[in-house]
Amino acid sequence: MAELAALEDPRMREVNEKHGDDHGVNLSKLRALAKRLKTQQDLALQLWKTEDTAAKLLAILICRPKAFERNQLDVMVRAAGTPKVHDWFVNYVVKKNPHSEELRLAWFADPDPVVASAGWALTAERVAKKPEGLDLAGLLDVIEAEMKEAPDRLQWAMNNCLAQIGIEHPGHRARAIEIGERLQVLKDYPTPPNCTSPFAPIWIAEMVRRQNAM
Repeated sequence: MAELAALEDPRMREVNEKHGDDHGVNLSKLRALAKRLKTQQDLALQLWKTEDTAAKLLAILICRPKAFERNQLDVMVRAAGTPKVHDWFVNYVVKKNPHSEELRLAWFADPDPVVASAGWALTAERVAKKPEGLDLAGLLDVIEAEMKEAPDRLQWAMNNCLAQIGIEHPGHRARAIEIGERLQVLKDYPTPPNCTSPFAPIWIAEMVRRQNAM
């Protein structure tokens, strides 16, 4: 904890807090610390219990994702707190755990929109990598009906799923683009130069262009 405190940068905290993340640790330095510590499941669990955002991020980097039981992951996703911790937890831990599909189904329709966003993030992963058995048309129905009014983090995850359907599945591409154009979700999202807009029609078009150029 003392090492993490020493990595704190007030200016970085100010930037992060605009995105809902209450820490000021440079993530490259955090990763370097994790690399030095290597995998330590017991320490990861202790760090997670501190409720400190930087400590939780470090815990995610040094934990053993496959060691967690299903119920542990369910409790942890509800305690993730900040967007960065939630995002890292889903991507670096849950996706690598053998219970990920079971949790995807459980979280997808959870009444807590942040938990539901984890279910949608796992669904977007399946859309891209293992779509067998998914009802893509049904997912588009839900996105069309609910994404516009969804809370921010849930909306972001649903939009990601919409884009993945359009990028990876040509048979659903036209409808995915049409839904994106009609709903206008994230159309005005500030996008740095040389980065792709998260607005689904632009995102889909750019990724398909890259695929065709390969």
